[in-house]
Amino acid sequence: MKVTRITLWRLPLTSHETYYMADGKTCATVETTVLRLDADNGMAGWGEVCPIPHYLPAYARGVAPAVEEMAPELLGGDPSGGEAPMRKLDGFLQGHRYAKSMVDIALWDLFGKAAGLPVYAMLGGRTRADMPLYHSITCVAPEEMARMAREAQATGITQFQAKLGADADWEADVARLRLVREAVGPGPLVYGDWNCGATRLHATRVGRAVADLDIMLEQPCATLDDCAAIRAATGMAMKIDELVHDETSLLKAHALGCMDAMALKLSKFGGLSASRRARDLCGYLGAQMCVECVWGSDVVTAASLHLAASTPKGQLLNTCDLSGYVGPRLDPKAPTRANGRIAPPEGPGLGVTPDPDVLGEPIAIFD
Repeated sequence: MKVTRITLWRLPLTSHETYYMADGKTCATVETTVLRLDADNGMAGWGEVCPIPHYLPAYARGVAPAVEEMAPELLGGDPSGGEAPMRKLDGFLQGHRYAKSMVDIALWDLFGKAAGLPVYAMLGGRTRADMPLYHSITCVAPEEMARMAREAQATGITQFQAKLGADADWEADVARLRLVREAVGPGPLVYGDWNCGATRLHATRVGRAVADLDIMLEQPCATLDDCAAIRAATGMAMKIDELVHDETSLLKAHALGCMDAMALKLSKFGGLSASRRARDLCGYLGAQMCVECVWGSDVVTAASLHLAASTPKGQLLNTCDLSGYVGPRLDPKAPTRANGRIAPPEGPGLGVTPDPDVLGEPIAIFD
């Protein structure tokens, strides 16, 4: 089996509501890039990556040039498995993990189809029928966030991420966490996420003010040392996201004692191959994982669900139906949430195929 053609599409994805985050970050309409790898056996593998502006070192308009750079190394190559082809690409083009993640996902999809196996079977085997979802709540007025939490809970959701810090008001963040916790009652997981946008003082004041509640903090500051200081000052469990993106940063967060949970996002690590390695290391270290990606539609969501479905029991915190937050959907037959949970697609490979009418005309073809 050899790669014979690479095709790229770019299209806007619009959130069902604008996501307001700390430090002036927002997410409303962003660009996703979709890739198809065609092979000489008539099969095709799909990949997708959707960076959010100002979120990580990733740029939507940087995806296509990176793929163009990698194309000569991909064309004519054997796509069997993701690990070996990606090691070759890493030696050819350093960095650009976000662009490589889309290629890696497509390689696994193509390999799964050739083998007649779902991707989760090749990532360790399916360990669960479905996975719990968390619901992300945009940072707006505390009462409005509480309403959103109640509505999500009515659909079966039991884990809630409350975005914090959009107004840099620590007392407002306290009210957000208190009202969301009150809205969903005891038991469900509630955590407040600053997306690196809080100062050490801000996050510490918030943490101490809600220390009587069952709350977890997520990624308050822009350095692991600051996050560890807040973990120590508040005694509250913490989830690390943006600052963990490879084995080195994962080990540092663990050594600092601030990684009770971590966000395993495919494009941060460079795709399914690197994320599987990080998943296994994280499991060994004892931190629970949210398995997802930064943003996107049905292809990247499917890839995340396959990795989540093969994560050993006791290690998965939750996953995210990214495609359920945006429109348009790339594959109308892709999985959707039910009773607060979601299952991976069925069939060989990823189990999703984008609708050509939704994709429109490609932006680039390499053959």
